[in-house]
Amino acid sequence: MKAVPSNEASLFAERLRREGKERYHAHHPFHVLMHEGRLTKHQLQQWVLNRYYYQTRIPIKDALIVSKSEDPGFRRMWIRRIHDHDGDETASGGLALWRRLAVAVGLEEDTLTNYQSILPGVRFACDAYVTFVREATLVESVASSLTELFAPDLIAARIAAWERYYPWIDQSALEYFRSRLSRAPKDAGQAMAFVVAQATTIEAQARCIQAVKRKTDILWHILDCLYAAYVTQGNGDSRTQSSEVSR
Repeated sequence: MKAVPSNEASLFAERLRREGKERYHAHHPFHVLMHEGRLTKHQLQQWVLNRYYYQTRIPIKDALIVSKSEDPGFRRMWIRRIHDHDGDETASGGLALWRRLAVAVGLEEDTLTNYQSILPGVRFACDAYVTFVREATLVESVASSLTELFAPDLIAARIAAWERYYPWIDQSALEYFRSRLSRAPKDAGQAMAFVVAQATTIEAQARCIQAVKRKTDILWHILDCLYAAYVTQGNGDSRTQSSEVSR
């Protein structure tokens, strides 16, 4: 394997950012409708419901990442992500906050947690993410999390849109989004530092870039499924307009 000169590490980091940003799902038509206030209550509920399944996969994939490392320092750093979602003895985690969000948009908690109403394509994409992390190397698995680099801007836009266009939702239920505004940059910074330090060959860097692309495909596909089921097929109301989903 051909080693990469150390002075090219910044170029690698920049390519990771560029590939992720260009392919990120922030500009998906479903998000455009959301941020313009053009989703119906039913469509917003379905996003919350289906996205919850993705949220439940995050601590599972993070546990897989922890299990791949021989370094106690890395494990201590990364296991915090599991606590962030699952909670611990002192505080509730992100999953509990998401269930609070679901109640605020009018979903029954049983509907959310029994997974019976999850779109098959969403389930497939989320499970594929777990499978990828299970089978990939440690550095590729960490690289796949780098989409968090771009999450704060999307989340900030989401909070502003929900406060403006969906006032029927209890604003205190948006706490999950607010919590990620500070946590996502820290998580992404740690992941980027690890990937840049560990991916020291051309081959390893190429695999990490592919891991970022794979993750963006998964996130985009989740929204494709929601758009096809609840916008294109007309399962909303006249506030939404169908359009071709392209990337």
